[in-house]
Amino acid sequence: MSRVSRAVAQSASTVVALPRPVGSEVRAGDTVAIVEVMKMEHLVESPVSGVVTDVHVSVGQVVDSGDDLVSVQERAVAADTANDGGSFVDAGGRSDLAEVEQRRALLMDEARPDAVERRRRLGRRTARENLDDLIDEGSFEEYGGFMYAAQTARRERDDLIASTPADGIVGGLGRINGDRFGDNVSRCAVMSYDYTVLAGTQGFRGHQKKDRLLDIAERLSLPVVIFAEGGGGRPGDTDVPVIAGLDVMSFAWMARLSGSVPTVAVVSGRCFAGNAALAGVCDVIIATNDANLGMAGPAMIEGGGLGRFTPEEIGPMSVQTANGVVDLLVDDDAAAVAMVKRYLSYFQGSIDDFECADQTLLRDLVPENRKRVYAVRDAIEVLADSDTVLELRASFGVGIVTSLTRLEGRPVGVIANNPAHLGGAIDSDGADKAARFMQLCDAHGIPLVFLCDTPGFMVGPDAEESAQVRHFSRMYVAGASLTVPFATVVLRKAVGLGAMAMAGGSFHSPLLTVSWPTGEMSGMGIEGAVRLGARAELEAISNDDERERYFDAKVDAMYERSKALSAAAHNEVDDVIDPARTRSRLVNLLRSCPTDDHRRLPRRQVDTW
Repeated sequence: MSRVSRAVAQSASTVVALPRPVGSEVRAGDTVAIVEVMKMEHLVESPVSGVVTDVHVSVGQVVDSGDDLVSVQERAVAADTANDGGSFVDAGGRSDLAEVEQRRALLMDEARPDAVERRRRLGRRTARENLDDLIDEGSFEEYGGFMYAAQTARRERDDLIASTPADGIVGGLGRINGDRFGDNVSRCAVMSYDYTVLAGTQGFRGHQKKDRLLDIAERLSLPVVIFAEGGGGRPGDTDVPVIAGLDVMSFAWMARLSGSVPTVAVVSGRCFAGNAALAGVCDVIIATNDANLGMAGPAMIEGGGLGRFTPEEIGPMSVQTANGVVDLLVDDDAAAVAMVKRYLSYFQGSIDDFECADQTLLRDLVPENRKRVYAVRDAIEVLADSDTVLELRASFGVGIVTSLTRLEGRPVGVIANNPAHLGGAIDSDGADKAARFMQLCDAHGIPLVFLCDTPGFMVGPDAEESAQVRHFSRMYVAGASLTVPFATVVLRKAVGLGAMAMAGGSFHSPLLTVSWPTGEMSGMGIEGAVRLGARAELEAISNDDERERYFDAKVDAMYERSKALSAAAHNEVDDVIDPARTRSRLVNLLRSCPTDDHRRLPRRQVDTW
């Protein structure tokens, strides 16, 4: 005779469902009763397979621990007779999950074909398309996607869900360049304003999302990329318990990341006000040719009583590249995404595969004619790993060239004087450019190489009107604060304070200071020094030809004394080298330097300028 088993209550509870009536076949583990304890439902399972012979309780009845609920007479049952035991999941899937996926579908571009088409007419991509291109496939983890504009006081909720997805800013975490550098160092925080949602304006909930992501980026030490297209603050949000919103933390959070993690802004289309402010605190701004970037858009300018302007008249790229606001100019959205990947790669570590040009080309790069100009960018290209030179702010401070590159796969920064501009003299813009680049590399642990060919700082009343005393001195302050390894290579002229600024403040500040044979070291320009130092002798010579011969002889003598070999003999430089050996000397130096995680040092902010 088969035995009868009982399903019993495990604790004091209330019966809320009895899904198996008498006569039902069940398998061991099927639900035969559902009870509620402290507002939570618990499934009571059949201990054996068989047939329900008795139900001892009723729905709503309160039972104690150990009370009998259902009796089951044990016997074999067909494998397909039992069902899911009352799990409430139907063949079509869970309704709650379906609701989530339906809402998620409304976030995608496919749900808004009209908005996408408007972007197409402008030749632009959507926010999600840019992020899909930037982030490694399958790695994007979105935050705050279900937000919508805080405007329920004047618009229907369903309308807001459909037309203001993610409150106009798509953000999350993902990998960039993970195939090259691995999962750990490729993790980034990414955000993109969506111009199809209320012109990319900054909403209340969007600020909350951005604050959340920036906090996470700081806690995890993640680089941040932000696509900043948009019109600034949004006045139309109604569900907001604020007066002016001056307590928003987004700008403070973004600024706090300076010097802690690499930050990149992408500007395309129109970017004004709050959106521009977020871009402005980033390490680097990458912009498309058609972008307009300004702290005030047309409405704000008109509201200030300063006239009417079209967006295209405010901060075009012809202005914002020449004045140094934009670091890298590209053709379109696709090129901007590719540039983000390339820029970030320098902060993601070394690579194993590299090639370089024939280093003997450096021997003839500086002409024997000491007054003949040459292209210092050619020196950088030959010296560096092939196809790795990325120049920043090329149209600003053109007397200084600042580039990220690699030496045998290791990222380095290069600061070079440009003798094609003012003979390589350092002016205010060039000094600002160099000082900020030093800060950028130092903050993120990238060694520096200075290529020195300068007659010193720029001179004259016009130069002083540019506040040169302060601007030029930034190079000394930045140089004295460097914690990364750095070296100086003198290509030709190394004159006075300007040369010292190209060596962290002194030729003994770098770990290595070497000169090419073409190097010339002096306290001031040699011709000028002769004219000043020998003024009385020159004025005493009445014959013009004789005076010129005397001058030339004095200049030649001073040049002989100022040759690189003379400086090396007096310990002002460490060595005079064959230019073809420059790369090997620098690489050997870098191999000697520790590679500990630079981020363990105290945070150093990177000036926005």
